[in-house]
Amino acid sequence: MSLFKSRSVIFTAAGLLRLVLLFYGLYQDNHSAVKYTDIDYMVFTDASRFVFQHESPYARDTYRYTPLLAWLLLPTTWQPAWLWFSFGKVLFAVADLVAGWLLVQVLQAEYGSEMPDERALRFASIWLLNPMVATISTRGSSEGLLGVIVIATMWALLKRRIGLAGFLLGFGVHFKIYPFIYAVSMAWWLDDGSTNYQGPWALAQMRNLITPARIKLAAWALTTFIGLNLLMYVLYGPPFLQHTFLHHLTRIDHRHNFSPYNTLLYLSAAAADSSGPRQVRLESLAFVPQLFLAAVGIPLVLAKKSLPGAMLAQTFAFVTFNKVCTSQYFLWYLVLLPLYLPSSSFLKRPALGILALLLWVAAQAAWLQQGYQLEFLGHSTFVPGLWLASLAFFTVNIWILGVIVSDVGISNRSGSIPPIPPAKKHA
Repeated sequence: MSLFKSRSVIFTAAGLLRLVLLFYGLYQDNHSAVKYTDIDYMVFTDASRFVFQHESPYARDTYRYTPLLAWLLLPTTWQPAWLWFSFGKVLFAVADLVAGWLLVQVLQAEYGSEMPDERALRFASIWLLNPMVATISTRGSSEGLLGVIVIATMWALLKRRIGLAGFLLGFGVHFKIYPFIYAVSMAWWLDDGSTNYQGPWALAQMRNLITPARIKLAAWALTTFIGLNLLMYVLYGPPFLQHTFLHHLTRIDHRHNFSPYNTLLYLSAAAADSSGPRQVRLESLAFVPQLFLAAVGIPLVLAKKSLPGAMLAQTFAFVTFNKVCTSQYFLWYLVLLPLYLPSSSFLKRPALGILALLLWVAAQAAWLQQGYQLEFLGHSTFVPGLWLASLAFFTVNIWILGVIVSDVGISNRSGSIPPIPPAKKHA
């Protein structure tokens, strides 16, 4: 009997994997100089401690997130500390499982009869049973929460629950900025059944762009986003805007950064520490190709073909072209990967899929080797080692992105949920 015939078996295995890693993390934290717990988790819990003491979470240096995250982790401040400190890790691990359950629902909604339960579980297991995903969540990274929000938004849209989808989209953008790139795809995909586009630039049909469904999606998303931001601004003032949103426009993080901008960011960080005049930095231009591809170009070309496929391509492009690219960001597109693979060239041509995986892992390993030399041993590997490794990883990702865009572009899958039928006319 196949393990994938039973949802309970797969989800139990996924839960046990995370439970084992949680206990292993406790052991490593207590017995090793290299800690299992991610430094970000310490930032989250410190911010929660400030909130518990009726102070601002931004009193904690480097807290760059919405106060909602600190609020969610308030139980980590309870006593006894040995019992409650890992509450956030458990929460993030549970979020992984919820995202996996939603993946099964979206797979079956997108592929219909082509996706029986067993096959859907196989693809969802790419997320559920992935050691990398489980490790990142149990180390204390909150990216799993974003996975739940993104997949839930897609599920709600495919089910034509427009108000819920808009609420989740606005909530997701407040929680972490990047889900805003999905807005164009969702709106472009969303029709009311009365349109018959011949192409994305058919000017004669532009009047059809404004539909009740799109208005409802935008209204819910904007109301939620603006409402949450106003609430947080009232509570925490300008530091909320600076640390949650504006900081990301000027951040120059270079540690653990796979991006080709890594060395440039390092030089910019050194210049920022000097007493010289502040200059416009070249890496600021990184937003131009990134946002054009992820927020405009890919949605307009691919969203009508497949909403999940378009969102994967968008996310992959956003992470690849981002000036800061860490391993945690890989979860942003890994949660969408199971939705694309069933009709992908990587599955139809296994040799291509294996080659892509090997190149992606090898390029990442090459960077990690150079990064280890730099960050742990103190050897200057910026040029040529780290820079060439960054370029190699970037090149591999661009190639993979090209395959994804090509696959989605030739597909003709817009979801198995039928469009909203026109309203009946009554005599």
